[in-house]
Amino acid sequence: MDYIAALAGLICASAIFLFFSRLDRAQEAVAELGPADDEAVPLRRRGIGHRLDRLGRRLFGDRVSAERRSSLQVRINLAGNPGHLSTAAFEAIRYGSASLLVALGLVAGLLLGNPATALLAALIGGLVGFWLPLLILNQMAAARRTAIERNLPDAVDLLTLAVEAGLSLDAGMADVTTRFNNALGDEFGKVLRETRLGRPRMAALEDMGRRSGVAELHNLVQAITQSEQMGIGIARSLRVQASELRRTRRAGAQERAAQASLRMVFPMVGCIFPTIWIILLGPALLGIIAAWH
Repeated sequence: MDYIAALAGLICASAIFLFFSRLDRAQEAVAELGPADDEAVPLRRRGIGHRLDRLGRRLFGDRVSAERRSSLQVRINLAGNPGHLSTAAFEAIRYGSASLLVALGLVAGLLLGNPATALLAALIGGLVGFWLPLLILNQMAAARRTAIERNLPDAVDLLTLAVEAGLSLDAGMADVTTRFNNALGDEFGKVLRETRLGRPRMAALEDMGRRSGVAELHNLVQAITQSEQMGIGIARSLRVQASELRRTRRAGAQERAAQASLRMVFPMVGCIFPTIWIILLGPALLGIIAAWH
């Protein structure tokens, strides 16, 4: 028992020493850049996100395949790039959380006095710590996609009214950004910021359509692009897209309403029908049991 406790303590101490040694190397590398580079580095790069990125690059390097990095970057973009995380920083979070839960599982099992429990808790903690950040990222991406799909028809209606009233497309998108304080407003705001920094508007819109993961928003961007290329009025294309989005929303609501009766079968069979059977057949069963005795 003492040997297992000593081994667990050695593992935890080694992990902590490795973590802080990596941070010291990262700080030394930043210090070598000199004072001029320190002024050019943004403040957010000296935060936890930048440190996690450097730690992930030093620990994993090129051991993560390009396909895995690309797939992970797509998921991060779909989630709205929370915390400006890179793929290396996210990998560092996954392995760090797995190591922490493994250590906690070992400590909890040793406190209970059962080595088998300690090993099982460490195994479960490692799996949970490794996959939980990815599950959270997928949930964030799904919630963001749902929010965009839900608010897109209203935003396109507002954009159509703004353009038909004589405003430019950029002014209409600025109005949408002001009125929609959600994921869709953030996407339009990002397009406006990129445009003000000198990026072509069509390229920024196409990037928004790709990173959102919403087919309706991608179709809207394609319609705006075709209107710009063919010289068709944007207001007309927006009006068509608004009508199509409304029709799609109505069709989706009708489909969910049609599925409601089927989904209600399982709660009825599992919860309501047993209660009814108990009420109706209970007295008869009690009478039969009393007659037998």
